[in-house]
Amino acid sequence: MQEFMDTYKNNIDYIENFLLETVFNLGSLHERESSNFAKVFKVFPSLELVYICDEKSMIQISQNIYRNKTSNIPIGRDRNYLLEKIHFDSKNIAISKTYISSATGETCVTVAKKEGDKVYFLDFNVSALLQRLGLIEIHSGFNFISKSFYFLTAALMMILALFTIGYSIFEFISSLFVKSGLSIELIFKPVIALTLGLAIFDLAKTVFAQEVVFKSYSKNSDAEYKVLTKFSITIIIALLIESLMVVFKIAIDDYSQMIHAFYLIGGVSILIFTLGLFIYFTKKRDINKLNT
Repeated sequence: MQEFMDTYKNNIDYIENFLLETVFNLGSLHERESSNFAKVFKVFPSLELVYICDEKSMIQISQNIYRNKTSNIPIGRDRNYLLEKIHFDSKNIAISKTYISSATGETCVTVAKKEGDKVYFLDFNVSALLQRLGLIEIHSGFNFISKSFYFLTAALMMILALFTIGYSIFEFISSLFVKSGLSIELIFKPVIALTLGLAIFDLAKTVFAQEVVFKSYSKNSDAEYKVLTKFSITIIIALLIESLMVVFKIAIDDYSQMIHAFYLIGGVSILIFTLGLFIYFTKKRDINKLNT
């Protein structure tokens, strides 16, 4: 929902102008009361609620009229608090800030229009409005399939991460009590497996959070950069541990093979340097965005 609100704020002038001009161009709303504003709902797929108040008392005098139903319960409610949030222009039309609708429980924005001795209130669903204007893209069927796939993939990755951690613990205990006893390799291998298990679990958690729980609908690369950076750091740590293990093993067994450890450490150093450049240029780009 935060993403919806950010998109709304970034395009607020365009959205408000669209709503105000379209409502004005609809003409008289009074003439559409008899049909429960059917044509208005047809023009605005994002419109979710219409109701009418007396201009002087601001008491609701109509039902809550939804797209496919009506409700008599709100008739007689005092709506004076709405006047504190809106300001009518020369066309007798006003628009509110976004808020959570008590009628639908969804984030909405209200357009009010004065006609005669009545005030017409039209509540628009923010997410549907953004989708209608092409500011976000949501397809319910594809979205369900996409979320299901990401959920299954993330769940399997978490299971594999747990198996990796479990294997490292089992291998350590088995080597300690069943095999030859303690060694440098025995200590470092479980650490590497644990680090890889942590990296896999962290990646699965990120996928689950961003694509299942808090699905992203806009093109925002910042989250992807953070995931790549975090995952790369974890892999580099695992490679550094492996390099340290190789150095100890070669030092014990055969110094003539130390060049291979040097190659491994050099490769990891290049990865660290490359990641540092990536983080530097990413932050520099963000600073330039803020300055502009």
